[in-house]
Amino acid sequence: MNLYFRDNFFNAGVTEILDEQEVNVGHLDLKSSFGSAIDVYGQNSQLLCKGSFPIFSGKWEVTDADGGQLGVLRSRFAFFTKKFTYETEGRGSYEIISPAFSKEYEISDESGAIVARFEQVNGWFSSGAFLLNNQCEHLDTYELVAVIMGMYAIQKRQSAAANNATH
Repeated sequence: MNLYFRDNFFNAGVTEILDEQEVNVGHLDLKSSFGSAIDVYGQNSQLLCKGSFPIFSGKWEVTDADGGQLGVLRSRFAFFTKKFTYETEGRGSYEIISPAFSKEYEISDESGAIVARFEQVNGWFSSGAFLLNNQCEHLDTYELVAVIMGMYAIQKRQSAAANNATH
């Protein structure tokens, strides 16, 4: 399933999740412009999962609608690549990798098999817009939306910290 979704300019408000035919199949509630918490809703406006940074943490936690932990996303240090690890509860660990200046990412399972791909896209979308293609039977597509928005939030935090360090 391919899904399009995006961030808002001020990281707050509701944005649509669309399929390839531009049909609304859910939405993201970007909770606050002062934080990075999100709620991911499905087609019938049912809350499916949430993502947020715990207090004083650089890890992004993804939970189900009831608050049960689905997984934790961490940034990994790597030269000339963007690298993240998503560790799930009982469903394995996944690596998210992209070459340094690329906007295309691959998600691979513990065996190295590519289970999903996504890319940062332009067009009517803002710079924080993504196209996700999920082929993984162990990771729900809407869960991956929360993971990707977490990855994007981690990158924005790292960029802000780098900018503050140079001033």
